[in-house]
Amino acid sequence: MFFLLGNRNQNSLSIDLKSPLGKEVIIKLISTYDVIIENFRPGVMEKLGLGYEELSAINPRLIYCSCSGYGPSGPNEEKPGQDLIIQGMSGLASITGSRDDAPAPVGTAVVDQHSAVLAALGVVTALFDRERTGRGHKIEASLLGGALDLQLESLGYFMNGGQFTERATTGVATRMHQSPYGIYKTSDGYITLFMVPLDKLQTLCTPGAFFGFTTEDQMSRRLEFDKIVAQEMLKKTTKEWMGVFDANKIWYGPVNSYSEMLEDEQVKYNDNILTIHHPKAGEVRVVGHANKYDGSYLKIRKNPPVLGDYTYKLLKEIGYDDNQIHEYVSEGIVVGERPAL
Repeated sequence: MFFLLGNRNQNSLSIDLKSPLGKEVIIKLISTYDVIIENFRPGVMEKLGLGYEELSAINPRLIYCSCSGYGPSGPNEEKPGQDLIIQGMSGLASITGSRDDAPAPVGTAVVDQHSAVLAALGVVTALFDRERTGRGHKIEASLLGGALDLQLESLGYFMNGGQFTERATTGVATRMHQSPYGIYKTSDGYITLFMVPLDKLQTLCTPGAFFGFTTEDQMSRRLEFDKIVAQEMLKKTTKEWMGVFDANKIWYGPVNSYSEMLEDEQVKYNDNILTIHHPKAGEVRVVGHANKYDGSYLKIRKNPPVLGDYTYKLLKEIGYDDNQIHEYVSEGIVVGERPAL
């Protein structure tokens, strides 16, 4: 499923990298390609004779991006790097969740995806520089680097004298923002609430609910303050609070399940959920590309490839004939199926 979600509009070629003939195919491809991205453990590509030094000697304009768990070297270079493991190791889980619960990982592979975006930005930057200088570059991205980048606000706050409170049991979402800032239970559901000033809260909530508190207390006594916010939010339904907040221009938002989110008017308007009609997997719904280009979102031009779909096409482009390709397929150097005549 994950392959289908992330590999639409692409060609594929599966090659035995340990085979001398397979390496020969890679070298022919590299001589004409702009970018190589690999995510083996550090040192594996060098052992295969496919490291940056070897490949940039063949194509000096090559952009070579290595993605690893912890970076290209160091005490953890041999350890497995994976989203959940990095969320725990990087401190991300320690600032997430309620005080009475264990440290909580984010409910999606946020480190994997953010690190991939940072790697892609590195590639784009290197390509831009290559247009000026004519030289290729090596980029080294990591999950650990991506996880720390995700926390630049909270980590910067902590490293520069900011004092974290303990994790809350009310609604406040972080250990560093003033109350209210988080997801709060209403009488029939939940609502997201963002930094409402004290004077506004005093007019919207039960008279006297915040007696004795000052604006400064929203930060300095945020856990006490947030407990009262949580109690107040229980006094109305989500819909009632939404009406109150709309009327008073308060920043808030719904807390949707996936089913509710997919029916959201803005999500549907953006038309960013796409459907693939795949010959083997059937109908598959996927998240579309997030950016618009020249006023339009990217659509699906072709399905994610079935293993071996493009072997003959791609190898012919770099000079192999049908008989050579068939021999390579037979020997397991590449994976492919002879196209129908």
